[in-house]
Amino acid sequence: MILALARNVADDDTTIKAGGWQTGMAIGLSGKTLGIVGLGRLGAAVARIWILAFGMKIVCWSANLDQEKADSMAESLGLPREDEFGDRTFRCVDKQELFKTADIVSLHYVLSERSYGIVSAPEFALMKPESLLVNTSRGPLVDEKAALEATTHGKIRGLALDVFDVEPLPANSPWRSDSWGKEGRSRVLLTPHMGYVEEGIMNTWYAETAENVERWLQGKELLHRLV
Repeated sequence: MILALARNVADDDTTIKAGGWQTGMAIGLSGKTLGIVGLGRLGAAVARIWILAFGMKIVCWSANLDQEKADSMAESLGLPREDEFGDRTFRCVDKQELFKTADIVSLHYVLSERSYGIVSAPEFALMKPESLLVNTSRGPLVDEKAALEATTHGKIRGLALDVFDVEPLPANSPWRSDSWGKEGRSRVLLTPHMGYVEEGIMNTWYAETAENVERWLQGKELLHRLV
C-alpha cells in the first residue's frame, strides 16, 4: 500500500481507463524515513523490506520499545545494529519524534484499550505536509474524525487504509468519495481489509477447518487449538 499510495496507482489507473493520462507526479521513496509504529514481527519485517529495496532510514516506536530491543530485532532479521555511518538500523525514538520526522508512517500495533486512537489530531499535527500514513493493522488505532479532518484539509500528502472502525465500510461513509486528491484534499487509498485475504491462506484455513471437524468427531486433538 505504501508503493500504491506513493505512485498514485489507483487514481492513475482510473484516469487512463477514462481516457486521460498523467495527472500528477509520484512520490520518490529512496532514502526517505519510514516510521514504524509497533516494531513487532510484522513491523520489523516491513522495515527490513524497505531498507533493502529502497535504502530507507527506519525510526520506530512502541510503548515498551527501547534501543536494545530494536537492535536485537534488527539482528534477528540478519541486519546490522548500525550502518557504516554509525546510525542505528532501527532507531528507537519517542512517539512525537517519529511523527515529526517520518516521511511515511506505517502502523503495526496491537489493538487494546490503551492503543485506541493512538493516532489522532496531535499526531496528524506533527506530521510533515508531504508525509504519508498507512494503516493495515486495526481501524480504531487511527481516530477517524481526526483522519477525516487531516485529509479533507490536505494536512498530509496521503492516507492509505486497509482497516476501518466499522467493516464492511458503510455505504454512506465519508471515505466513499471520488473527491480525494482534488481541490486541496489528500490522496486517499482504500482497500477492503485485504491484508490476510490471500488464496493460499484461505485454502489452508478451509482445509484445516475441515480436518478439525473430522478430528472433533473422532475425539482427537484439534490443530492449532487456542483454548
